[in-house]
Amino acid sequence: MTGALSASLAAGQAAWSARLELPVALRGDVPVTPDADTARRWLQEELLDPVYQDQPSLLMRFIDWLVGLFDGVEVLDVNPVVASLVVVGVVLVVAVIAYVIAGPVRLSRRARTSATVFEDDTRSATDLRAAADAAAAAGDWATAVVERYRAVVRSLEERVILDPRPGRTAHEAADAAALRLPSLADRLAGGARLFDDVRYGKVSVGAAADQTLRELDAAALATRPTPAATGPTPDPADGAGDLPVGAGTSSTTGADR
Repeated sequence: MTGALSASLAAGQAAWSARLELPVALRGDVPVTPDADTARRWLQEELLDPVYQDQPSLLMRFIDWLVGLFDGVEVLDVNPVVASLVVVGVVLVVAVIAYVIAGPVRLSRRARTSATVFEDDTRSATDLRAAADAAAAAGDWATAVVERYRAVVRSLEERVILDPRPGRTAHEAADAAALRLPSLADRLAGGARLFDDVRYGKVSVGAAADQTLRELDAAALATRPTPAATGPTPDPADGAGDLPVGAGTSSTTGADR
């Protein structure tokens, strides 16, 4: 039965090849000037040639390997229900492997889409707050938001809630801080999203956004951190929810602990 199946596949492939070659032969024998749609179709047909296909993806190589396991295996009469279960099982295995392969890509993409909080900036939280206040007074709300979030992160470093780490992104800072300030997890993640949106020019912000981060700064100062876990502070891969712009309690002030 395997031989018959192979012969059928070979015959089908030959017939399909003949169908693809016929238009090429006609075009070679009868010079024509194709219209745009015809030219596009010819190009698509030409690009179907395997010579234009580069190395297959890792997932496609796995699928080819999986199918190859059945080469030379005697085909048996199998109950359709059993055959369906086998097919479903194979599909699930492929789906799990695809998810495992794509997982690091998703995490890497998320890290790339979050802006770095500090480059070579060594200003204290007090200095950063002053810079944010000056920008707000001048109506430069984008700068005020960026400097205000930096003040939040610097304050957390000064209070030893976060360990200073060059190159840390806004979401990494929020995720790490949420381990010590779990009641503020959503607001920290929302502040990080606001910081990223402003840095990447995705939104136009105003006084409400600056007020949101003022309140986050005050809430972080007023919240007692949970005891630190032993060992280095981990950076969770997934952040919490987003903070609506303008949400929060009344603004308060306070000094770094």
